[in-house]
Amino acid sequence: MNQSTLFLVNSFMLGLGLSMDAFSVSIVNGLNEPNMRKKKAVLIAAVYAFFQAIMPLAGWFLTHSFLTVFTMFEPVIPWIALALLLFIGIKMILTGRAPDEQSETDSSICLSGRLLVMQGLATSIDALSVGFTIAGYGVASALVCSLIIAVVTFAVCLTGVLIGKRAGVILAGKANIMGGAVLIAIGLEIFLTGIQR
Repeated sequence: MNQSTLFLVNSFMLGLGLSMDAFSVSIVNGLNEPNMRKKKAVLIAAVYAFFQAIMPLAGWFLTHSFLTVFTMFEPVIPWIALALLLFIGIKMILTGRAPDEQSETDSSICLSGRLLVMQGLATSIDALSVGFTIAGYGVASALVCSLIIAVVTFAVCLTGVLIGKRAGVILAGKANIMGGAVLIAIGLEIFLTGIQR
């Protein structure tokens, strides 16, 4: 396998690995809003793709510029992800437990722009560490790698939203509670994996 092919395969696998948390959250978003429009599903996938691309680049930049600062910041990353996902997960569970008279708009609060950005940050912040992995790349290679990660994440997350939408129709009222529990579990997984490094 030549260097170019190996680079592409590594970048693809990196994208696949990094997108798994975002994939799970995408399913939750689909569960939460089974009647979601395609435009919104594409937007969700695009937000996750953006953050998954930007974080490794930020990590790459930090390792080339402020290695000491980045090393000091790294232990805090799992705590930030846990806090963000706990906040969103608890909010979803509380929304799901509220009386049935609540309007549809109340349950879609979980998918507001602000919370979507928080989800994007929470599921991608551990990708900052990938900056160490790609630290040997030049600027062009780091950009291409990040672009491949973004494309893979977009495809994976769009699939996740569509799977969630289908399941959401079946699960109806239980979707918020289930989704919130999944987000909390993802937050704990990111946290426990992060502090063991």
